[in-house]
Amino acid sequence: MPQTVFITGASSGIGTAFAEHYARRGATLGLVARRADALASLAARLGTPAATFPLDVADTDAVRSAAEAFMAAHGVPDVVIANAGISVGTEGGAPEDVAVLERILRVNVVGLAATLQPFVAPMRARGSGRLVGIGSVSGVRGLPGAGAYCASKAAAMTLLESLRLDCHGTGVRVVTLSPGYIDTPMTRGNPYPMPFLMAPEKFAAKAAAAIERGTSYTVIPWQMGVAALALRALPNRLYDRLFARAPRKPRGLPL
Repeated sequence: MPQTVFITGASSGIGTAFAEHYARRGATLGLVARRADALASLAARLGTPAATFPLDVADTDAVRSAAEAFMAAHGVPDVVIANAGISVGTEGGAPEDVAVLERILRVNVVGLAATLQPFVAPMRARGSGRLVGIGSVSGVRGLPGAGAYCASKAAAMTLLESLRLDCHGTGVRVVTLSPGYIDTPMTRGNPYPMPFLMAPEKFAAKAAAAIERGTSYTVIPWQMGVAALALRALPNRLYDRLFARAPRKPRGLPL
């Protein structure tokens, strides 16, 4: 039976790849992103029922309204993917980057929570569903010039773990996906090598399989999971020596 899937950050990158993946399987989709034109264009070419909600996930009232409107029209979804996220380089000593940190946290953490929250009670009442959030291997350790992004992903993964415990035994599975380097607009400006770079379509297919299984936590590609475990195990003195002068993502305004 075709699924019903609600996806944020759907207008590009991983979000678009998820939308295309589930559309090929005949799913009814709820698509959220800031760019109304890009959402409309995506929905028009998917060939499956797709409701679009142009909004910023940092606007928690707008997210709730979209979730309620989608459920009123299509019922409680089978899968909700809180994918929307932003990234930009930051400098810990730059006063102006405090505002950048606040914006990144609003989207990557508060926006994730606001996306999943409206669906928790309805899914629990039904006794089934998948609540999916996007973490990152960047949340495993702090990287130079990326404090805001690393902090946001560490917070997101911890938030998802707590939600998983809150939903334990209810039939609702909380799935944390941690991408490595995926070839998206967010990563194309990175001025450093990106090992095991993966196409978003391949990521979406592997991620959808993990979602179907209800896997609590998975790193895609798996090689980056091994690398993240190795980095986590490094003593601070050695980690600092190896990474203090690593290339940094350019600073600026969040995408």
